[in-house]
Amino acid sequence: MPQVCGLVEQEFRSDDAKTSGICQGALGTGRGVAMFEKRFTGVPRPGYTGTEPSERKNTMHAITRRHFVNTLGKSAILAATPFVHSRVRGQSSPNETLNHAVIGTGGQGSGHCKRFNSAANCQLVAVCDLDPERLDRSIQGFSNESKIRKYGDYRKLLEDPSVDSVSIATCDHWHTPLALAALVAGKHVYVEKPCSHTVQETNLLVAASEKFGKCVQHGTQYRSTADVQAGVRALRDGVIGRVLTAKAINHQLRKPIGRSPVSNPPNGVDYDLWLGPAPKHDFTRNRWHYNWHWFWDYGCGDLANDGIHQLDVAIWGMDAGYPDAIVTSGGQLFYDDDHETPDTQTIVFQYARMQIIYEMRLWAPYPMEGHDNGTVFYGTDGKMEFGRRGVIATLKDGDEKKITGNGPNIVDNFIESVRANKPEHLNAPIAKGAVSANLCHLGNIGTRLGGLKLEYDPDMGRVT
Repeated sequence: MPQVCGLVEQEFRSDDAKTSGICQGALGTGRGVAMFEKRFTGVPRPGYTGTEPSERKNTMHAITRRHFVNTLGKSAILAATPFVHSRVRGQSSPNETLNHAVIGTGGQGSGHCKRFNSAANCQLVAVCDLDPERLDRSIQGFSNESKIRKYGDYRKLLEDPSVDSVSIATCDHWHTPLALAALVAGKHVYVEKPCSHTVQETNLLVAASEKFGKCVQHGTQYRSTADVQAGVRALRDGVIGRVLTAKAINHQLRKPIGRSPVSNPPNGVDYDLWLGPAPKHDFTRNRWHYNWHWFWDYGCGDLANDGIHQLDVAIWGMDAGYPDAIVTSGGQLFYDDDHETPDTQTIVFQYARMQIIYEMRLWAPYPMEGHDNGTVFYGTDGKMEFGRRGVIATLKDGDEKKITGNGPNIVDNFIESVRANKPEHLNAPIAKGAVSANLCHLGNIGTRLGGLKLEYDPDMGRVT
C-alpha cells in the first residue's frame, strides 16, 4: 500500500490505491514540503523520514524534481539568519516607489500587471512567464514597456535585488513553491487564490510568512471591497439579528472542454519547468491555459478557483475559523470529458452554534436564490446578500437597506502595507486566506472520497 500523507496516515489507511492517492495528493506530501516545514517550524511533518521520493523517469533539461527541491531547500537555510543584501527590501522609506514584479501573466497575471503598473507609489519592473507570447502581450502598450524586464525563469527574476515585491498568478501547484522562494529571496508576496495546492502547503506558507516577517497578501479581494467591508461591519452590529447560517453560492455554466489528444507543447515553452513539482504527464491543450484548473495535478477545481471568494466572505462575515466538522457531497453529474474536478458540490461546514453551506452547480445558467456568485447570510431578523447588486440587507418586515462603503482596493492596500513594512495592515493576510484555502482543500478531499464527514484539527494538522 502506498504511504498515506503524514497528516492522515492514521485516519485514512486504506488498501484502496485511489483513496490513498487522494489523501496523499490533496493534503500534501513530498520531501520539498517536509524540508521547508522543518526549516520554518523546526518540526518535520509526521511520517517524514528525510528520504528522497522517486524521481521522474525522464531527465528534464531545465529543472529536475531533485534540483527543484534542493534549490529551495538549500535556500531555506537562510531562514536561520536574517536575509541581508545591499539594500534591505521592504524596510524602505514610505515615500519610495515600490518596484513590483509579476510571475504568471495569464488572465489574472495580466490584470496584476495593469493594476500594479498604474497604481500610485508603485511601478512594474519585471514580468515572468513560460509562454513567450503571453509574456510579451502582458505589457504590450505600457508607456514603460521598454523598461520592464522579461524573464522565462522565475529564479532569475528573484535574483534581482531591485525587486521589492512579487505577484504570483500561476497555476495553483506553483503558488506555494514560488511564494516560499520569493520570501527566501527577501520579497513581499501577493499570492493569488488559492495560496496553495494542499493543506500542508498552506500551513507551511503561513509559518514561512511569520518567520520572514514579510507581507503576504492572499488574493481574496472582497476583503478589500469597501461595500463588503461595510456589510461585514453591519453584520457585527446585528442589523439582521443573530446570524445562524451563511450560504456561499457558485451557480453558473462552465461549458464542457471535450477531450484533447496528446500533442507537443507550444514553441518556446519549457513544459518540464511548467510541470515543476507536479507529476510527469504528456502535454495536452486541455491541461494548458486556464483549463489546468480542472486537473488535480495543477488545480483545485472551481471550489478553490471561483467559489473560494464566496466562501471567504461567508467565513469572514461569520467571524469563523476551522469548523467542528465538514460534511461533503458531489462529483461529476454533468461533464463527460477531460474534467477531473467536480461540477457539483454541496459542503456543510458545521460549527457549534452556526453553519456555513457551500453550493456549486457548474451546469446552471440561471441564478440560485438570486445569485450566480454570491454569499447570503441568514439571521433571526432578516438576511444580507453580497452579490452583483452590491450588499443588501432585507429585514423580516420586508424593508431593504443597501450598504455601501469607501476604502482602498486590495492592490493599494498591499502596496501601502509593503511600503510601511506592516504585514498587520493587510486586509487579506495569509493567515486569514489560509483558512479559506484549507476549507476548500478539505471539502475537495471529502468529495473525492465519495462524500465523507471530516474533522480537521488545525493544531495537530490531523484529519479524522
